[in-house]
Amino acid sequence: MNALAKTPVTVITGFLGAGKTTLIRHLIANAGGRKLAVLVNEFGTAGVDGDILKSCSNADCPETNILELANGCICCTVADDFIPAMEQLLALSDPPDHILIETSGLALPKPLLRAFDWPAVRSRITVDGVIALADAEALAAGDFDEGEAAGEGADHDSPLAEVFEDQVNCADIILLTKSDLADADTRAAARAKLAGIAHRELPVIEVSEGIVDPRVILGLEAAAEGDLAARPSHHDGADDHEHEDFDSVVIELPEVTDPADLTARIERLAREQHILRVKGHVAVQGKPMRLLVQAVGARVRQQYDQPWTGARVSQLVVIGEHHDIDEAAIRQVLLG
Repeated sequence: MNALAKTPVTVITGFLGAGKTTLIRHLIANAGGRKLAVLVNEFGTAGVDGDILKSCSNADCPETNILELANGCICCTVADDFIPAMEQLLALSDPPDHILIETSGLALPKPLLRAFDWPAVRSRITVDGVIALADAEALAAGDFDEGEAAGEGADHDSPLAEVFEDQVNCADIILLTKSDLADADTRAAARAKLAGIAHRELPVIEVSEGIVDPRVILGLEAAAEGDLAARPSHHDGADDHEHEDFDSVVIELPEVTDPADLTARIERLAREQHILRVKGHVAVQGKPMRLLVQAVGARVRQQYDQPWTGARVSQLVVIGEHHDIDEAAIRQVLLG
């Protein structure tokens, strides 16, 4: 089977909260008759992104075409998770024309590319391209700058910097996200930092709300699984990788009476405990719709996304560096 007969796969990577799910929602809504399938990988035990994507499924990407793998890294469990998931998507009665993989925000994309060489799938799928998302404001603010990691020597890159640099250097295109929230100087500073990180010249596209012409990022025909040498990684030479630098906890909340108070509590977590990411659904008293909460650091966004079905269970996934995840302290802030 030649490369043209293989199903193209686009790997969408980027750090926590960069906008990967928002981008995929846009691609689903603008598939243009292309039959899509999606594999979404969550870092925490409670899946949020897969639920969001299933809520916007349509004829081009029905709910049966959206698979979620939670609480793990698919490139670390290739035989158990990644290969069976890809085989399941390829075996659909109406096979997809294109598969999108949303990695977790803490994933290293290069080990995932290596998995495309597994005998079970290498003759059937190819990496059409790797799209890395970078939050313009976070990048310009220095969130991913190299620096001294906690407990390590001064020459040791921070875990955030290493993950982000690996994502950038595996990419074929960079999407500079949330550009509407950043002024011209901030966007220019973000572009300069990307240029300093990237080991090769990469196109950078500024996007807002995940809106980009699908023709720009799909159909690249990069065959990235055969181009690994051009995609350097901090973890080259390792048989696998661990995520012991990061951890997550799921907090259940009672019904909320004041969403603004919840926002203030999440902002406090970012300031006092350096929490990186908070996301989940919350029940608000008197509201039939569930409240979707998405926070990146101290930036918190809330919106009512759809009516509750079943039990009104409020859960927030809280993600941070391992040494910052103190479940008791997090509960104290969120629950009072």
